[in-house]
Amino acid sequence: MSWLDQHPEVRAVRCGAIDLNGQARGKRVPVRFARKIEEDGTRFPLSVLNLDIWGEDVEDSPLVFEIGDPDGVLRPTERGYVPMPWLQVPSALLPMWMFTEDGQPFDGDPRHALRAVVDRYRARGLTPCVATEMEFYLVDDSGSEIRQPPSPRSGKRRPGAEILSLRALDAFDLFFNDLYDACDAMDIPAEAAISEVGLGQFEINLSHVPDALKAADDAWLFKQLVRGLARNHGFAASFMAKPYEDYAGNGLHTHFSVLDAEGRNVFADGTHEGTPLLHNAIAGCLKGIPELALVFAPHANSYERLVPESHAPTGICWAYDNRTASVRVPGGSLGARRVEHRVAGGDVNPYLFLAAVLGSALVGIEDGLQPPPPIIGNAYEQDMAQIPDTWEQAIDAFEHSAFARRVFAPQIIDNFVMTKRQELHYMKELTPRQQLELYLDTV
Repeated sequence: MSWLDQHPEVRAVRCGAIDLNGQARGKRVPVRFARKIEEDGTRFPLSVLNLDIWGEDVEDSPLVFEIGDPDGVLRPTERGYVPMPWLQVPSALLPMWMFTEDGQPFDGDPRHALRAVVDRYRARGLTPCVATEMEFYLVDDSGSEIRQPPSPRSGKRRPGAEILSLRALDAFDLFFNDLYDACDAMDIPAEAAISEVGLGQFEINLSHVPDALKAADDAWLFKQLVRGLARNHGFAASFMAKPYEDYAGNGLHTHFSVLDAEGRNVFADGTHEGTPLLHNAIAGCLKGIPELALVFAPHANSYERLVPESHAPTGICWAYDNRTASVRVPGGSLGARRVEHRVAGGDVNPYLFLAAVLGSALVGIEDGLQPPPPIIGNAYEQDMAQIPDTWEQAIDAFEHSAFARRVFAPQIIDNFVMTKRQELHYMKELTPRQQLELYLDTV
């Protein structure tokens, strides 16, 4: 029996793929037409996965007029149907990814970019085990300035940030109950929720899974869910990197280990230091940061987050259990040795992000790279190489990076650079308020 047969209440289906900015591009179809799409896929222009943040064609893109804007074939991913609990009419999403006419994966699809990295691990008998930490703000954007929404329980607004406050969580108890119920329905492994550093900021961790594609799917679906449910509750939710000038930005951190064919963690050897492969992976992550910064900070607003003393890393370094470092080996069980990559903002495309992190670690393993000594103390106060702090620098670095070409197909790099150069050009015409309105619900 198919999923749709098991869910006769579903009246409409959305089917679509994810573009380079992490936006869903697709169509809404009645249920009676969905089975044909399951079997045969559907046709979309290849250029649909290479639109700018406004949803416009990228000027001079070789996918458009140069080759006649040809179609590709969208086929369902292995995820299958996912309910959409934030919609009033019972609906389902059928995630898809793009193939060329001859059946080959389309190199401009970010999900295929992650799959290619995972395949390289698999060829070595290895499997990344990945978790993500999802930070977001709940926001009242009904006035001229954004602010924290009033508690549905008391009608009061929090006077300030309350780190790890149960009271702050309880103020939005109905929202979080709905969110966890929806995560269960969507097979998103949501763990503990906490109140974070910012005003109205929260974090929910998604569990480790030995499937990086599912981890990226979960992160992407979680963002759609949180934004949709928040609107149902009368406020907004935003993953933009820095919605408030005076409060910490949103990060999207990942924790990952690597398993061998027997399911053993190749980073763990029962010591505090961890294995040589752990150190190789750390060195690869560090080497990749300056040249892949555009993936970790893809938007104009992203660079507002990457400033000292703001709970976001600025220096390229690593450490044991030190949150000022850009790459951290968390404490805890020595058998669970893992890497936490802390650079990315909440506004990233999860597929490109995990491809960049895991791809960097793999380059470190392939080349036997060795990291510098781990830092001790406050990274903000130490002299070290810095993460690019402007959008222009990051675009230039990504475009000319030999390292990026060891992680991503050339088409991803070229398309992403063209997209970001177009956005950079037109973003200069927007006021800060217009940028906020653009990014608040989009990224």
